[in-house]
Amino acid sequence: MTVSRKAARPRASGQGPAVGVLALQGDVAEHLTALREAGSRPVPGELDEVDGLVIPGGESTTIWKLAVIFDLMEPLRKRLAAGLPAFGSCAGMILLADRVEDAIAGQETLGGIDMTVRRNAFGRQVDSFESDIALRGVPGPEFRAVFIRAPWVEQTSEDVEIIGTEARTGRIVAVRQGPALATAFHPELTPDLRIHKLFVDMVKERS
Repeated sequence: MTVSRKAARPRASGQGPAVGVLALQGDVAEHLTALREAGSRPVPGELDEVDGLVIPGGESTTIWKLAVIFDLMEPLRKRLAAGLPAFGSCAGMILLADRVEDAIAGQETLGGIDMTVRRNAFGRQVDSFESDIALRGVPGPEFRAVFIRAPWVEQTSEDVEIIGTEARTGRIVAVRQGPALATAFHPELTPDLRIHKLFVDMVKERS
């Protein structure tokens, strides 16, 4: 995802909202596929041209460092502060958090959700696992969630809606605040589109 100061392009009638994926690192292709199937119009273009933004899983410190190198931190913060709908999965959850525990020295986030997140809280790569998560406000059966070096939410303000917790640990793993949505797990790695559809609906509400 690059940044442009150009005016947003008009959306053709009958198309879904334009949703971009921050393509610095992580599951970019998987999110694009899920977004398309969920009814949006995935775009690889400019930040000013999107109605919503996905921040994928990967390594939060790497994404942060690359965003700094490409001068994306402040443009991203401004768009999020202005109400751009955003969805972060795994590392994306860390980047949307206002506060991070176990951050490396100098690590910054984009913010947007009034929560404290702990990095790598569920363990190392070898500790990856799957778990069935009951998602509040999402119809259907429990969501089979994939956790890979996943964070968890340690604390939220009363303005944050807790959507899901992991049954074995009781830890918060899915939240929403206004136009921002975040999960500690990777919905893009499953065939279940419900979370991407939820986000697309959130984007439509703001478009």
